Amino acid sequence: MTAHVLVVDDLEPNVKLLEAKLRAEYFEVTGANSGAAALELAKEVQPDIILLDVMMPGMDGFETCSRLKADHETCHIPVVMVTALDQQEDRIAGLDAGADDFLTKPVEDVALFARVRSLTRLKMMTDELRLSHATGAELGILTNAKLAEFDTTPSVILIVDDDPDRDEELFSIRPDNYTIIYEADTKNAFSLLREQKVDLIIVNMSLETYDPLRFCSTIRTLSETRLTPVLAMVRQGDTRKLVRSLDVGVNDYLTRPIDKSEMGARIRTQLRRKHYIDQLRASFQVGLELAVTDQLTGLYNRRYLATHMANLFDPAEVEKLPISVLVMDVDHFKAVNDTHGHDVGDSVLRELGSRLEQNVRGMDIACRYGGEEFVLLMPKTDAALASMIAERLREDIENHKITYGDDSNNTIQVTVSIGIATTSPGETTSPQDILKKADDALYQAKNQGRNKVVFAAA
Repeated sequence: MTAHVLVVDDLEPNVKLLEAKLRAEYFEVTGANSGAAALELAKEVQPDIILLDVMMPGMDGFETCSRLKADHETCHIPVVMVTALDQQEDRIAGLDAGADDFLTKPVEDVALFARVRSLTRLKMMTDELRLSHATGAELGILTNAKLAEFDTTPSVILIVDDDPDRDEELFSIRPDNYTIIYEADTKNAFSLLREQKVDLIIVNMSLETYDPLRFCSTIRTLSETRLTPVLAMVRQGDTRKLVRSLDVGVNDYLTRPIDKSEMGARIRTQLRRKHYIDQLRASFQVGLELAVTDQLTGLYNRRYLATHMANLFDPAEVEKLPISVLVMDVDHFKAVNDTHGHDVGDSVLRELGSRLEQNVRGMDIACRYGGEEFVLLMPKTDAALASMIAERLREDIENHKITYGDDSNNTIQVTVSIGIATTSPGETTSPQDILKKADDALYQAKNQGRNKVVFAAA
């Protein structure tokens, strides 16, 4: 795996040493000799991981890490603190600052490289989602969140441990937003993960009833848990199992005997990242919806219609099923805008979009085609049924005035003209052809005095 590593240390020999080791493992490396330089380079080069020294003059590693994690442009970049400090309070301070790990010098190369690869994989998995979110934020559609904002998000933690003497007191003092579930049987754990949303999985790597490495590996193959963070509990000094754990997809680890404060910090770090990824995935879905949705009416837009029609026509032709297309246009809409203003015009379009949606079936696709024109795509619909739907829609719009503004007495009556075209079963017709036929029928409805439904000539 190739990845870009930013090494931060005020001592040049330390930077060069780590750079040589990482380049030998085919990593790309950039060096920085201060916290301020690290902040600038992190934004500029967007590395896949940052190896950060703690003891630096001016801005130390703790402050540097805190600033990196507080900035939405860099909060997603994993940070590993590599330092000579070996006190437990230093480790916890680093984790509280937002570091993903805290490694004490001298660091075993095999453990360091495994950690770098593990965190790099995680970042690469979320990069596409993050970029999509960034685009939405630039357009003003989405907002950027800070990791610390997720600390109060309700979280479900599953602990898989078959040790009857497990120290449940470790988890007895926890935030109110944590729900802890214990499971000794891995088969039950798999069932639970398929049925319930879990935000963090903690696994005892000394499981006796099932291979814990296989359990963690399987978690990564399930669609429900592919991105769920896994925290491993490993015996002190068991480097081999630790490295293997990271290789199969474990996100972080705790070494026994477990310090309660360190455990809390590592859990918090993993949950922050999990909820951050959840937000990215949710915003990605919002972005997809916005890309195919008309913002004024909430209906699908012209882009979605084109794609959906293209996917619909070939199967319909093979199965010899009819497809009907309805094109609807507001009569004298320019006069509405000129007389009442564009705000009232927008209210009319929103209301007509709502009426159209209310008069369609679940399989129909209602779209705003542009301006005051709407399209209804009706699969498996023959001419008779399409005509009935169109006439019902026309009458509904004619017989119900549209209210606008805050005063319920402000009403306006509009009518619509509708053109319909239907494919013949088995007929070879393109989406463009059927749309043009329906549009031509709409033009005839306009010429015949408007407020009419006209069916396209065969």
